[in-house]
This record gives sequence, C-alpha cells and structure tokens, in this order.
Amino acid sequence: MDALWAFALMVGLLTLTPGLDTALILRTAALGNRRRAWGVVLGIQSGTLVWGVLTSLGITALLTASHLAYETLRWAGAAYLVWMGGRLLWGTWRRDAVDEYPEPTGSDTEDKTGKGTDDTLLGGWRQGLATNLLNPKMGAFYVAVLPQFIPADASHLTAGVLLAGVHILLAVIWACALITLAQVFRDRLQRPSARRVLDRLTGTVIAAFGLRLALGE
Repeated sequence: MDALWAFALMVGLLTLTPGLDTALILRTAALGNRRRAWGVVLGIQSGTLVWGVLTSLGITALLTASHLAYETLRWAGAAYLVWMGGRLLWGTWRRDAVDEYPEPTGSDTEDKTGKGTDDTLLGGWRQGLATNLLNPKMGAFYVAVLPQFIPADASHLTAGVLLAGVHILLAVIWACALITLAQVFRDRLQRPSARRVLDRLTGTVIAAFGLRLALGE
C-alpha cells in the first residue's frame, strides 16, 4: 500500500502538469466535441494501459535497450505530432487568408483535428491512442519508474496493471475536470476569434512537443 500511495502521488503530479494531453483534451472539448473529447481521453488511457502491460512483461525494456527501435518510434511520434499541430496552424492561416472562420457546427467537415466525418468516439480514441503510443518517453518513464513500485514477491503483471490502473483513474478524473471546464466556457471559446487563438495555441503546443521529441529533449 505504501508503494501504491507513493506511485499515485507521483503520477498524480505528473497528470496535473500541463502538457500535450491537456491541450488536446481541452481543445477538443472546447469546440463542443464532447463525444470526441471522451474518445481522446479513452484513447490516451488505452495507451497508458498498453505501456503498463508491456513494461510489466519486460517488453518495453527491449525498446529502450534497442537504439534503432527507440529512434524509429521517436521519429514516428515526432512526425505525427508536428503533422497534427501543423494542420491546426495551417487551418487558421488559411481561414485568415480568406477572412473566414465559421462557427463550428455538427456538420463542419473542415475541423483539422478530424471533426466532421471523424467526429466520433472512435475517431477521438484513435487520435488519443496514437498520440500516447507514439511517444517513446511514455515507455521510458514506465520502464524507469514502474518496476520500483512493484514488490519483489508480487506478480509483475498483476502489480503493473494495478499501478497503471491507478494512473488511468487519476488521469480520467482530471480529464472530467478539463472537459467540464471547457463546457462551461464553450460559448466563449466557440467564437471565431477565440477559436482561432485556441487552435493556434493548441497547434503550437502539439508541434512544439513534436519538435522536442525529434530533438531528443
């Protein structure tokens, strides 16, 4: 139980730290895509569970030990994040060029995070899962931290899944708060000027994470 509480404190502080996940969830929920926002949350946490299971089985240790595997995943993740952030930024600049930034609606097919034809729980889940699994730093974090909290006489898989479950629970609670906050300010954030600022801020954050990943920082 001491290990469990210590791990919960560590990942709780990590969860509260503003980052890529926070930006992605807030932006999606702020535009009124609550269903997709929950898909993003579930996708991110599905990735966390996968990392937890792989770490418990010792598979992620092979990833960090293999330079080629780690570098391949790092560059794939960096490219994905830069592409996703760039699409958001390009969308705002293109709309500025034609002086057009329409209010979001349920039929809007021009949302550059996949809204419209992919404005679904499944679409959000795919985006969240890809964002998490293509981040090798998540795997490196679990390899470095998770084994330290697994008792020597415990089943690695059972204990690892339990610890990952604690991380997921805390992250979902925090996501509830983020989505609720975004819903409260949804009307203001859906104004064209506010949406432009939100898209540019989120796009910059996502692209910056991708560039930092590419530079190995």
